[in-house]
Amino acid sequence: MKMTKFVPFAMSALLLGGAIGAPTASANEGEATVINAETSEQQVQPIFIKVTGTVENVEVRENATYYTMVDGDNTNIVITNKDSLVFDNMGKEVKLQKGDKVSAYSYAKKPMLAIYPPQYNPEVIIVETEEMGTVEVDFFNNELVDTENYVKLTIGPDTKLQSASGKAVKAEDLAEQHLVAFYTVATMSIPAHTSPSKVVVLDQIEQDEPAEENTLPAAVQDMIDNDFYDVNGTKMVPLRLIAEELGFTVKATATGAIISKGALSYTITRGQKEYGYNKAIRHFNVAPALLEPSKTYVSVEFIEELVK
Repeated sequence: MKMTKFVPFAMSALLLGGAIGAPTASANEGEATVINAETSEQQVQPIFIKVTGTVENVEVRENATYYTMVDGDNTNIVITNKDSLVFDNMGKEVKLQKGDKVSAYSYAKKPMLAIYPPQYNPEVIIVETEEMGTVEVDFFNNELVDTENYVKLTIGPDTKLQSASGKAVKAEDLAEQHLVAFYTVATMSIPAHTSPSKVVVLDQIEQDEPAEENTLPAAVQDMIDNDFYDVNGTKMVPLRLIAEELGFTVKATATGAIISKGALSYTITRGQKEYGYNKAIRHFNVAPALLEPSKTYVSVEFIEELVK
């Protein structure tokens, strides 16, 4: 008999509220909607990780340049090469220099090194100036509205269009794309309407591949069908039972588990969306949670990853 278990909104807020990222995200990409436990507001997980700071050190290496950015107690390393996109907040291409105040945007689904200070290979870097220019880096839907319903783009005859790959771009090519939009004036409506001076298509970001045919073993599929929780639309399934059925060794830790098989190793932490994959960092849509005593649940998408 199929057993469907739901986590009520109040409970899911308690489980997930502490892992909410910056408000630049996209439900169009399948990102999870969660509830902020403090504000009870729905938020979605970030598409781009934004780090800010002032460039305090520049180290030129053979094939890349490493910029140390400091913002209060936070230190991050931004790595660029000859193909990196660097603009000021008005859309002019510039070169990063020591003393610049910058914002770097990295695609959140891209693997990251588990290293300190964190290192990023951003899709685009914005140098802040005293000019009154605004920049929006996000995924825009087929109506050219960003994922927070914050701004709607109206492409005018004077809007300059370009792509990260250098391909020619037309206005009709902008829908359902990751974009960098530069503008100065917007309406007071929701969303704000603006005619940007420049739009850059971040077409170096790999689009999601079509879903592969389900190749899960029958025993695993049975566990998924009969032992799961629905957390705000995300199917959560038992980690240890399924991982061991797939031939992985599961070692419990104080906060989660280490899952290994051959050269593969995953480090899972309950309540944390980031997880270790060998020496890289990947991200869950919804953080693993102890939904039953001594029983950690993860999203079914993670199980599908283990099977690949």
